[in-house]
Amino acid sequence: MLIQEELAAAFHPSNPCIVSFATRWLWLVPAVPMLASGVIALLKQPRRKPAAALAIGSLGFSLLVSLVAFAHVLSGWMHHEAVRETLSFSWIQVGAAHVELGWVLDPLAAVMMVMVSFVGLLIFIYSVGYMAHDENFTRFFCFLSLFAGAMLGVVIANSLLLLFMCWELVGLTSYLLIGFWYHKPSAAAAAKKAFLTTRVGDIFFLLGMVWLFAQTGTLLFYNYGAGSMEPLALGGLLASPAGLGLSAAGAIGLLIFAGAAGKSGQLPLHVWLPDAMEGPTPVSALIHAATMVAAGVYLIARVYPLMQAGALAGGTTTALTVVTWVGASTALFAALIAVGQNDIKRILAYSTVSQLGYMMAGLGMGGVAVGMFHLITHAFFKALLFMGAGSVIHGCHEEQDVRHMGGLRTAMPVTFVTYAVGMLALSGFPLLFSGFWSKDGILEAAQHWSVAKGPFYMLVFGAILTAFYMTRQVSYVFFGNWRGHGKAHESPAVMTAPLAILAFFAVALGFIGTPAWPWFRAFLNGQAAGLDLARFQEPGLLPLMASSSLAVLVGLGLGWWLYGNKQSRAEEPDVLERAARPVWMGLHGKFFVDELYGATVIAFYAWWARVADWLDRRVWGGAVAGVALLFRGWAHLNRLLDIHWVDGGFDKSCEELASGGGLLARVQNGRVQGYLRLLALGIVILAMILIWSSRG
Repeated sequence: MLIQEELAAAFHPSNPCIVSFATRWLWLVPAVPMLASGVIALLKQPRRKPAAALAIGSLGFSLLVSLVAFAHVLSGWMHHEAVRETLSFSWIQVGAAHVELGWVLDPLAAVMMVMVSFVGLLIFIYSVGYMAHDENFTRFFCFLSLFAGAMLGVVIANSLLLLFMCWELVGLTSYLLIGFWYHKPSAAAAAKKAFLTTRVGDIFFLLGMVWLFAQTGTLLFYNYGAGSMEPLALGGLLASPAGLGLSAAGAIGLLIFAGAAGKSGQLPLHVWLPDAMEGPTPVSALIHAATMVAAGVYLIARVYPLMQAGALAGGTTTALTVVTWVGASTALFAALIAVGQNDIKRILAYSTVSQLGYMMAGLGMGGVAVGMFHLITHAFFKALLFMGAGSVIHGCHEEQDVRHMGGLRTAMPVTFVTYAVGMLALSGFPLLFSGFWSKDGILEAAQHWSVAKGPFYMLVFGAILTAFYMTRQVSYVFFGNWRGHGKAHESPAVMTAPLAILAFFAVALGFIGTPAWPWFRAFLNGQAAGLDLARFQEPGLLPLMASSSLAVLVGLGLGWWLYGNKQSRAEEPDVLERAARPVWMGLHGKFFVDELYGATVIAFYAWWARVADWLDRRVWGGAVAGVALLFRGWAHLNRLLDIHWVDGGFDKSCEELASGGGLLARVQNGRVQGYLRLLALGIVILAMILIWSSRG
């Protein structure tokens, strides 16, 4: 205990609060999976069992620590104490300025830690069966562990800088996992697309982070009153104008939201997410359910005090208004596209984009608890659906086109039942499934949003489409006649057992967020929660639930009427394609957004690359070549002057000196007679000069 107290003092000697054991060792949650990743990287490829054991064991350890931390926060909540503990340390110091890093334990972090580590652990176990025959099994678990550790680092970070570091590490590992089958050109292209598209948002995120540090002098979220998300700093940001009617708080919030939009696939940066299906199915489940795409939503929840700064009671801010409209637009846009897709994983991918839009809209209109509740429930039933899709693909010999499936409810009964649970949860089937309660929380917030009613109608229509396209998918895959090749078979227990666990939570989690027992909202907000059925009598609640249920039932009924249990051939066009081909082509072509980007943004950068190449070769290269030619000419002239003038003159002088020296050498021959003759000759000449001068 003494050592632990010394460590705490070393990390934050001015900390006026005593941090708990759980907070003191919270850094182990991301560190252990990262360490396991490093150890796995040193193993040889055939070492499959040690690699899987290290990865699963490390994330299991993270889950245990997360549960201890969650229990600590829960204990405080049960005793009516708001738990928010931080531990920070100085990372870089230049003069008087220093940058601190640290981690935080509060209800938001506790819930996310448990969800990420638990769902991730199930995906890791599932991966053992799914990747059993892959020759790069060891490398896969190395990347998975690093990915999970990075995401857990995002969750516990109490510093925007530390969060950004782990954020970028998540981006790197997603690139490695999406392009894991690097021998496939489509996988390599999808990995690059994901990496570059998310970097666009990250540039704005970085600008917002630098601006926040310049304004507040810190990137810590909470620091006992001195953090950037605390009233003192937020007051200064609100008092600082940024132009266009925005305060610094609003402008920084929008910049950070741009980074979140890139990570969470919001318009117009959504294009990378569906292509991420090129990675192995466990990667799809991990990225599109509990981790990477949820990071953007979690980021907005973490900086929510900044996004909400300046809002009056019951009001909104510019930043939250933008979050709402972008989220609602994304929810409807992606749901429409999902209707026209045939790849089983791509349908779920666009569904993920749509549901992330719901989460963002929920944050914008209802607050942290509304958006985060849908994030938590979605993590379980979407992981279930992706892993169920992987089970279908595995049982159908790697087939992914739903038109080449059919009748699998008898061949794959466990997969069918669990997948049906996930489908009904995603659709928001009334009362029984978690998706109904979390989605209705968002619709309730939209109904009472004071700014506009547009998002409410968009989200209701999106709910109808969600039920419709999921019914279409299930009908194609599990009903009707078998249209594939070979014989389908059920997946092994190592794959189906996680499906059953996720199916249980896809149902059970809904009951912690019902109006009668809003435990989740109360826990996040630090309020008391009790069971009270009278809350169902709140004005407008029952009509809203009825309208939401009707929307879901309309979508399910329409989908079953058009696709349910019908005998068909794989080559037949879709029902919607026959009924309205132009509309179908737009949906199937994803509204041609990729083509639009290809014809505009990408074409511009391709043109600019050619211009830059021409400038480099012709202008700058020509200028460099001209300068080189000038100096080459000067070198030749210098050589000419040196050889013919300087060296020539010097050599001639040396020759004359040598010649003169030769003459003198002949005179200075050491013979006395010669010297006397020269002396006599000199005397005669001198005498003649004197005589001549005396005559004058």
